[in-house]
This record gives sequence, C-alpha cells and structure tokens, in this order.
Amino acid sequence: MAAGRPTIADVARAAQVSPSTASVVFSGKASVTEATRTRVLDAAASLGYTGPDPRAASLRRGSSGIVGVVFEEHLGSAFRDPIKAVMMDGLADGVAPLGAGLLLLRDDAGANDAGPGESAGAALPAPSLRSAPVDAVVLVGCSGRLTESLDAIRGRGIPVVVIEGDAGPGVPRVELDNREAQRHAARHLRTLGHQRVAIVTLPFEADRWRGWVEPDDGRTPTVEVTRDRLAGARDVFPDARVYAAGASLIDEGLAAGRVILADAAARPTAVIAQSDLLAAGVVRAAEELGLSVPGDISVTGFDGITVDGFAPYELTTLVQPAAEKGRAAGTIVTRMIQGLDVASLSFTCTFRVGNTTGPPRGVTQD
Repeated sequence: MAAGRPTIADVARAAQVSPSTASVVFSGKASVTEATRTRVLDAAASLGYTGPDPRAASLRRGSSGIVGVVFEEHLGSAFRDPIKAVMMDGLADGVAPLGAGLLLLRDDAGANDAGPGESAGAALPAPSLRSAPVDAVVLVGCSGRLTESLDAIRGRGIPVVVIEGDAGPGVPRVELDNREAQRHAARHLRTLGHQRVAIVTLPFEADRWRGWVEPDDGRTPTVEVTRDRLAGARDVFPDARVYAAGASLIDEGLAAGRVILADAAARPTAVIAQSDLLAAGVVRAAEELGLSVPGDISVTGFDGITVDGFAPYELTTLVQPAAEKGRAAGTIVTRMIQGLDVASLSFTCTFRVGNTTGPPRGVTQD
C-alpha cells in the first residue's frame, strides 16, 4: 500500500477486485453482488479508507456547491413532520450566501433499511456519506445510529454542524431548551391541580419501538430530544407513566391515546405529548371515548405548529423557533466553509396557553 492516505486502488488490491469495481461500491452508480460489496467494504475498513475525497469531482472550482443533510429517521417520516419542513426552509436560507444546494442523505448505518413506502433490496444504494460530494454536512440529531455517520464525516475532513444533538467536542451545535420548556408545560398542569399525568414521547430509539416504559424498565432514550423533554416532564411529575410513540405523527398519538385512556380506573387527568402532532392524536382518542378536552382530560403539545382540521381546539404548547434553528445551522455552515470562527447557539421556546388544558374535575381555581 502506498504511504499516506489509502486510495481506492489500495482497497481494490486488498479486496481482489478491479479498481472500477471498488469505485462502483462507493459511488453507487451500478449494482454489484452483495458478496463483492461486503468484501470491498471490509477491505476499506481494514485499511482505514473512509471513501473518496468529496471535492475530487469538483477540484477545479474547489467545492461541490452541496451541503448534505442527514436525518436520524426515514426521510418519509421526517417530511411528514411540519417542524422539520420549516427547519429545512430556514437551513436553505442560511446557506444561500454560498449558492449551495441541499442534498438529503440517509446515514450509512441505516442505508439498507427500508422505511415507510420504501422497498427493501433496491438495485442501487442511496447516496451516502461515503460517496456524496458535499462541502459540509448538517446532522439533524446525533445519537444512536448517526454515530457511524459522524465518524465517516470526520474521516473525510468535512465541516459538520448538529441541530439538537451532541457530536462531541469541536462540533458546533444548534440547541433548543427542550428540558426547561417541557418543565414549563408540566408546571402549568401542576398549577391547574393535575396529579395523575401520562407522557407520550417521541421515539426512544432508532428502531421506533412503541409501548409503555415501565418504572423498572431502566430504558433511557438514545434520541437526545426525547430524553431532554422526558427529563423536563419528570422534573415535575417523577411518577408519571410514560408511553413511547414510534414517530411524531397524529396516527401515533391516536394509537397512544387509545391505550393510555382505555382504562377508566387508571386514566390520567392530563397527557403531556412531546409534539403537537402526538397531542392532536391524543385529543382524537379522547373524543372517540366520549371524553371532553379539557373537561375530562387536559393535553399539552410541543412545537407550536398549526394542525389542519383541529378546530375548535388550540393546543396548549411550546412554540419553538424552527426556521431560526435551521437558519442558524446554515449560517454556521457558511462561516465554516469560509474559514471563519463559529460558536454553538441555543434557542428558547415560548409557552402558549390554548384551550386544551384546564383544572381536573372537582378542582376549582381561585
């Protein structure tokens, strides 16, 4: 092997394939057998080869004009979430001074997983952080499966910024006061007189399992946003029952609400949902059971979005600055590419009282 950084030719020799075949494995421009793909990737790993130089294809102008965006979740799920769509608008604004486009990527660790509406075993792999010619990368969250993606980025010397996640020292972050904001909503319910409270969380883990988290479970969320919002609610209601949803969707909130509210004897008087879409689903579940909101059950959300068809309800929620978060990440990326100093930024939510919360039955307010 030549001295210095290993090349695709070195990988090809180690894998006993032609350089063109090894290149195809990383570019995804043609299909190869799974056995060949595995042999090439194993050889690359043993040599410490993390992929082609992302700027090699654009060497003349020194940049690709592309900023990669990596989600922890399947892209179909991500773009059913209005908050992420608004955040992407802000991100596009933030990188506008570069004249750059955004390329949506799946993390390498989950590149072969089929998401909702996606077919498994597709002939060609999706573009990944091993092959995409990007000038910088924005990670939306950084936990669990995205750890491998972060290693790939660092191995290629690509600037990176994280929105609501911890990528370790030296990586700038755009953060939200998730714990304090959720604590504020919980205190609101406590002030109204609620004591029996249930929490519906965002996904705990990348595999999106759903169900009750029992007190002796010992399971902690690997998704940082979920963990921080759960901690904020438990700061006020340490004994609240916890139900993990599989995604931030109305249908997931509806399914969770049906479970949480089914047993009248154990029914909470309030539900803290970690997103407005989940909260809207819980409200629909209450309606199915003939319960009034907030008379029989109070519900809080998180995000501050407009939920279509939700009238006459207006959620009590935390309004987060989604566009500003995306714009800040884009500005940080722009400054990093320009060789300027950058710093992490933190944003604050605004608590908004709607008509989905009130005192529990039998409790009067002074």
